[in-house]
Amino acid sequence: MTEPAPDQISGGHLVAKALKAEGIDVIFTLCGGHIIDIYDGCVDEGIDVIDVRHEQVAAHAADGYARITGKPGCAVVTAGPGTTDAVTGVANAFRAESPMLLIGGQGALSQHKMGSLQDLPHVDMMTPITKFAATVPSTERVADIVSMAFRECYNGAPGPSFLEIPRDVLDASVPVAKARIPQAGRYRASTRQAGDPEAIERLADLLVHSEKPCVLLGSQVWTTRGTDAAIDFVRALNVPAYMNGSGRGTLPPGDPHHFQLSRRYAFNEADLIIIVGTPFDFRMGYGKRLSSTANVVQIDLDYRTVGKNRDIDLGIVGDAGLILAAAAQAASGRVDNGAAKRKEWIEELRAVETQAFEKRLPRQLSAAAPIDPYRLVHEINEFITEDTIYIGDGGDIVTFSGQVVQPKSPGHWMDPGPLGTLGVGVAFAMAAKYAEPDKEVLCLFGDGAFSLTGWDFETMVRFDLPFIGVIGNNSSMNQIRYGQAAKYGQDRGRVGNTLGDVRYDEFARMLGGYGEEVRDPADIRPALERARESGKPALINVWVDPDVYAPGTMNQTMYK
Repeated sequence: MTEPAPDQISGGHLVAKALKAEGIDVIFTLCGGHIIDIYDGCVDEGIDVIDVRHEQVAAHAADGYARITGKPGCAVVTAGPGTTDAVTGVANAFRAESPMLLIGGQGALSQHKMGSLQDLPHVDMMTPITKFAATVPSTERVADIVSMAFRECYNGAPGPSFLEIPRDVLDASVPVAKARIPQAGRYRASTRQAGDPEAIERLADLLVHSEKPCVLLGSQVWTTRGTDAAIDFVRALNVPAYMNGSGRGTLPPGDPHHFQLSRRYAFNEADLIIIVGTPFDFRMGYGKRLSSTANVVQIDLDYRTVGKNRDIDLGIVGDAGLILAAAAQAASGRVDNGAAKRKEWIEELRAVETQAFEKRLPRQLSAAAPIDPYRLVHEINEFITEDTIYIGDGGDIVTFSGQVVQPKSPGHWMDPGPLGTLGVGVAFAMAAKYAEPDKEVLCLFGDGAFSLTGWDFETMVRFDLPFIGVIGNNSSMNQIRYGQAAKYGQDRGRVGNTLGDVRYDEFARMLGGYGEEVRDPADIRPALERARESGKPALINVWVDPDVYAPGTMNQTMYK
């Protein structure tokens, strides 16, 4: 290949210019002959290239990067199996409302329908799980369509886009003057919508007259960076707050309006329930877990989500932060905003919360061996700091952590989201540590989850991205095992769900990281401390009791 003339630019370099205009400073990728000109463009534009060992990891990392930074992530993979390997990561971002762009290679347009290497109908496959999927038809249009894909990522609730770029389109060079290259900040508008003003006033009326309100702050509170508005809302109006998904950490543990263990009680007893940025999906019992007599308000970025699966009394479409701020202002403008009369309601919920915590505390302090998973997640909760980004990647063990681990800052909780994808952990840790190098990153894995994408631990070592990995090792896919035993009997409870007794600590050391094995619960905290001090990617292999299941596992709706 010859270098393009000074007034010429290649398709790969146009991709890189479009990524730069969007503020992207890294791509996650696995190399392939169809896409290498993008790498060359990234070098010229100062965009880092992190090459992984599996394309699913690249897509998950782009998803994780978007969640941490608030900017869209980008993964670049080759055609055919490279793109199909990334499908799971794109699907996860789709269900989690995470903005990212996957760029896939494709055979040359000149070989269309001729059976070129790795040729597949990528756009057809990606269309159902993206907000936008297209083929770039010409080199002149490369940057233009990349920018178009980013714009579509923010149409309503955020989500992923996909582009395939044929090899001859990507490798060709065109005069710079003929290429459409959108300029940073000039090709898409603000998507922040403050909601219908009349609906805001109705919400204020409901709040003022409510004696027992509660609010669930979901992932969109973090997506919209509405944390400060949410905090002001609950404090000004004296509303107890529950948090899920990326909304966890909006209020720090110990805040008088922070509640976690009394949610079911609150949903049964409240007269006003405000659901912010959370669909009525399986996690919410499809809306059936909310009191039938309460006024229910749903706030969401996506019109299609509001009122889906359950009738509501008020629906407001728009930016969570702006709507909460406007509602607080409208209610505070009344003679009495209702805050004072909620003191007894707050105390009632706190009593329920305290009772639930004290009931479980002996399990969290258990000295049993094999280790009670509650003890493991308790030690993790005690260990993390305000600067620890916590990631959960697993089934049963991560279900335990959802009850106990409480991030201490906004944006410091990451989980797969509603697709329930296993294998996100290393990729999310990679993205989080790259984007926030001064933060500590801790990931709790199930041994089954780590096994799916664990080879990219080597990528963490290679790029010097230290994190603390903790594997709750029960040599089982225990969330599924519980359902099989419950449904078919104990004698068939070990079919297709039993793993080997793998020493993941030795695996970590083999790849150049830090590894340690723990069998005694008293050794968990010292091992965590040593992993922190090692300054390396680390795996603490904790052997947990395989015959203990999380309450959330035993209540799984799929088994009902």
